[in-house]
Amino acid sequence: MKLVNPESAHFPLNEAARVRINALAARQHRANGVIMQFVTFVGGQVEDGLKLLPAKTRAQVEGATKHALRHSYDIAGRTRGGVGKLVGTDRAHRALATISGALGGIGGLPTALAELPVATTVIFRAVQGVAAAHGEDPLADDTRIECLRVFGSGGPSDDDDGIDTAFVGARLALSGAAVNGLIGRIAPRFAAVLSQKLATQAVPVLGAVAGAGTNFAFVGYYTDMAHVHFGLRALARDHGETAVLDAFHDALAANKTPVKRA
Repeated sequence: MKLVNPESAHFPLNEAARVRINALAARQHRANGVIMQFVTFVGGQVEDGLKLLPAKTRAQVEGATKHALRHSYDIAGRTRGGVGKLVGTDRAHRALATISGALGGIGGLPTALAELPVATTVIFRAVQGVAAAHGEDPLADDTRIECLRVFGSGGPSDDDDGIDTAFVGARLALSGAAVNGLIGRIAPRFAAVLSQKLATQAVPVLGAVAGAGTNFAFVGYYTDMAHVHFGLRALARDHGETAVLDAFHDALAANKTPVKRA
């Protein structure tokens, strides 16, 4: 694994850095909040019904997820200029996602599937904003790849292992094949999370309320995960990957939060 910035000299962890690391660990621990637990519970109740769907339909969900991730990677950056600047805060992204989820749930599963690329792009833009806040260029190819990796951070469940810290300092060759390969790895995990969203939206009309709530929660969850991911990367640039991640893993253990190292 390569360091985030291997050519720079690193400074020993000081008290301020340890405070920031502990805060990131606490943020990951809190990300599975009351709203997300409710989404998981409701989605889990309805998801059993989704398992009865034909295999072709279940495969359609994963295919739609891959399309949504690719769509987001390609256009999210282009929507940050012009009118897109009006939707630049976490609050604005949550509001837009809430409206999108409500519209997507009106017609049940068909409209919910059609809304997936919109919801995913809104989340992607919110994650890009977090990257910018931590000193990275949100329009750069390597930053957009890091934004994709946030989608692989799991979901709101007891066995979620949070941010994959093996990727915090890793570099990926910037090629179309590499991006498609990364999407192929992330899509099944993100599809599993989205199945809870689709489950809550499966009932027409009532799904509009559920869609609004799940989108609101998902933007908040992945924004928190983005702060952890890009916060660790920023610290690693100054203090070195090994020292930062060792301290982060210790903080997670103190919070009894699962750790994903690879």
